[in-house]
Amino acid sequence: LLLQWNLVCEDDWKAPLTTSLFFVGVLIGSFISGQLSDRFGRKSILFLTMAVQTGFSFLQIFSTSWEMFTVLFLIVGMGQISNYVVAFILGTEILGKSVRIIFSTLGVCIFFAIGYMLLPLFAYFIRDWRMLLLALTVPGLFCIPLWWIIPESPRWLISQGRYKEAEVIIRKAAKINRVPAPAVLFDTTEMQDSKPQQQQKAILLDLFRTRNIATITIMSLLLWFFTSVGYFGLSLSTPDWHGNAYINCFLSAVIEVPAYVIAWLLLRSLPRRYSLSGTFFLGGSVVLFIQLVPADFNVLSVGLVMLGKFGITAAFSMLYVYNVELYPTLVRNMAVGATSTASRLGSIIAPYFVYLGAYDRFLPYILMGSLTVLIGILTLFLPESYGNPLPESFEQMLKVK
Repeated sequence: LLLQWNLVCEDDWKAPLTTSLFFVGVLIGSFISGQLSDRFGRKSILFLTMAVQTGFSFLQIFSTSWEMFTVLFLIVGMGQISNYVVAFILGTEILGKSVRIIFSTLGVCIFFAIGYMLLPLFAYFIRDWRMLLLALTVPGLFCIPLWWIIPESPRWLISQGRYKEAEVIIRKAAKINRVPAPAVLFDTTEMQDSKPQQQQKAILLDLFRTRNIATITIMSLLLWFFTSVGYFGLSLSTPDWHGNAYINCFLSAVIEVPAYVIAWLLLRSLPRRYSLSGTFFLGGSVVLFIQLVPADFNVLSVGLVMLGKFGITAAFSMLYVYNVELYPTLVRNMAVGATSTASRLGSIIAPYFVYLGAYDRFLPYILMGSLTVLIGILTLFLPESYGNPLPESFEQMLKVK
């Protein structure tokens, strides 16, 4: 691909730009997916965005220029993140409490890692980039039969006043689970009366309304931004490691599975600040040590990068839970949206951290390692949420240390 469109020498800046523009699509998709699914339903937007991802990935095969490929790649990014986010919301709304936690942590993350593992295997056996894109696009067609299996979210249907449709889904679920359903599920008159007369509205400035809240928000934005830079920087730098690029990419995916498991165990039993700070310190410090490894110690260098990826991946997955626990109900979704945006901005500039390796092989690792250690220190100043109930108001928000 690089040679076909001459993305070398004075045009070598186009390669990282292609990846950055994909993440711009991810940023746009993050903005619109939640609003679309709130307006038109989880299921319809899930399958629509899967169609966008599959369809535009297929069109990329016929790209005749770098510009055409990049524009299509941006749209693929919009579809990819949108169906990921909507599937996450749909799963949490359909599943019961006992299964929901496993789905939200291990389920989603580990299946992401399995898909990541399959990528270098496909790439190893299919060396032509057009055929590789085709092979990666075809599995999207296998999702079509799921339209008749996956239900719409009953919670969303109820929020739209579509009680009969919600009742059909709930009764079907009760029948499958062999649980007797009550004769009357919804008293529509009572549910209408129970709606609040006036819903309190929140705006983005509420995330900065007091010094304490503003400090938590700014620190959270920095955490997400630099964590994303570290995660995607290490993920995208796999071809630059010593040894076989395909094996390195596979190992980079494999290390995510124990990282997600460890993150889940830490969340269950230890304070959030120390868990996050510890994984950040682990990830950042071992990445910094890479520059001290002699050039002929290839295995040790790759091992340190793997350990760094392990720490940053575990921290990344814990940030979602921690962020939710810091903010009150009124602005919780808004806070997650703002920090997620900071994360997307981090992923957009991450390819350029990798690009710096063209000038100095260790420079990307020095920068990513230093920033990761820095946010490990920053985390210790945030309030501890472990064991506390979710705050319902700004007054209940914990104070910055």
